[in-house]
Amino acid sequence: MTGIMGAVLSGGRSSRFGSDKAAARLGGWTLCELAADALQPHVDEVVTLGGPHGIPDLPRPGLGPLGGLAAALDHAASHGYRCVMTIGCDMPVLPDRLVEALMRRTPSFCNDAPILGVWPAALGAHLLSYLETAPERSVRGWARAIGALPVASKEPVPNVNTPDDLARLADRLLVEP
Repeated sequence: MTGIMGAVLSGGRSSRFGSDKAAARLGGWTLCELAADALQPHVDEVVTLGGPHGIPDLPRPGLGPLGGLAAALDHAASHGYRCVMTIGCDMPVLPDRLVEALMRRTPSFCNDAPILGVWPAALGAHLLSYLETAPERSVRGWARAIGALPVASKEPVPNVNTPDDLARLADRLLVEP
């Protein structure tokens, strides 16, 4: 047991994608399923946050990724996990070396994709307070506020924001979109 819960954030508006990108398919799987699969070898359990079937954001919807992260920290703490590894549903492929680097020190996050990170579950109350008082509601802003370590990736981390991004990734992986 790692003591780490995996969390796939899937509650975004997908405005650049034009439809629910968590449900978009790549190689016969949804992006959300692929993101969960990418986390699975590194965590004890994977949950989905946001979206129609995920754990609802905290303290309320409409706070962006930090609302999902707050829900993930709360869920992890109430289920005995010491940390949460988060990923966006639009990140279906993870470089293994990056995950290993993130897990060396917590809190830490990917400098190029800050939603990809490892966060102590005990920071849930801090994040809820930050959401109510901070003028900047970004993952990067909260990461700075808690002194999280930014980790650079030696390889690009695929991030699917548009249908063209999905098509390029499918071409790179040689799979059907």
